[in-house]
Amino acid sequence: MNSQLAYVAVTILCQENKFLMQLRDNIPNIIAPGCWALFGGHLEPGETPEIAVQREVMEEIGYQLTDFTKFGIYSDEKAVRHVFQAPLLVPVNQLVLSEGWDLDLLTAEDIDKGEYYSEKAGQIRPLAALPRKIMLDFIKTL
Repeated sequence: MNSQLAYVAVTILCQENKFLMQLRDNIPNIIAPGCWALFGGHLEPGETPEIAVQREVMEEIGYQLTDFTKFGIYSDEKAVRHVFQAPLLVPVNQLVLSEGWDLDLLTAEDIDKGEYYSEKAGQIRPLAALPRKIMLDFIKTL
């Protein structure tokens, strides 16, 4: 059993009281397959969470994070997750999805409900549990 913690950086991207989320690929061997989650990923060796979140967001949607702040840290027995928040300053149709099945802006009501319809998937898909908790915690601060 691998007892090493993973270190992850993710971001909450906000635009007009909506939140950009990624529908993860529906591949059984990944974390939260086919679920809505946040953009981000693992820190590379020697990388800070701030650099990692910028790199991951650029890789996943071609968006350059410039004005972002730390929201919090969510840790469990598997990972330490550094969570950032940032405004999304471009229309969603200008983003280039390079990782994942779909992306869309979800409302606080969508997040509270815990599921959201994906046009690309053609079905309602659940929000992954921890990203949903992070989003609900964030929404409470608004």
